[in-house]
Amino acid sequence: MVVVCLWPTLLLAQRPLYIGALGGLATLSGDGSSNITASSAATSLYAPQNGGAASLFLGWHIFKYVSIQGNYIWNRNDLTLTSTLSNPAAVSFYKQPMSSTENAFIGDVLVYFRARGDRIRPYLSQGGGVVLFSSRVSGSALSSGNLLAPPGNSSSTFPGSRTAVGLDVRVVHAWYFRYTFGENISHNPVSAQLSPPGQRLLKNFQNLFGMFRTF
Repeated sequence: MVVVCLWPTLLLAQRPLYIGALGGLATLSGDGSSNITASSAATSLYAPQNGGAASLFLGWHIFKYVSIQGNYIWNRNDLTLTSTLSNPAAVSFYKQPMSSTENAFIGDVLVYFRARGDRIRPYLSQGGGVVLFSSRVSGSALSSGNLLAPPGNSSSTFPGSRTAVGLDVRVVHAWYFRYTFGENISHNPVSAQLSPPGQRLLKNFQNLFGMFRTF
């Protein structure tokens, strides 16, 4: 009877909430395509640059080795889109600088390799959610011919998955340092703007550092 009465308290004592923030670097995967026939040749690619990334997260340690977590992840990256089309009648090309912003809302499960209470706790996480992606023209296009039009502003929303590995280190009571390396995989709206379109999924690699506090 005593155990039953105290069970909610014991449960909460073993499952504290935590909240934190991370910042770091985001790297996007590139893509390209080609379409060559006897009478024409078309090629395209986009080259991404590293950009800033940030994350806010709220989690709950539900078991000794398992936690659940909600994440908001933001990153911004510059891109350069290039396409060329050549046929017997004409040659057309463009080179368009763009900036992209990604906002992801991800829920995931963290599996730790050391028990709660240990000072150093490596983990693996897997989850999924919704990604909001937008790209904007960030400079003048270099172009020639009228067969290809440089891409314009666009935005889209689609599902995405996230896999991450990380490390939590207790600094002082209730405060922890966290490092995480994550990979977000989703539909690729940048490849869809190329002429000809690319075929690869968008991979967003993030190195993030920060702190969180348990309650």
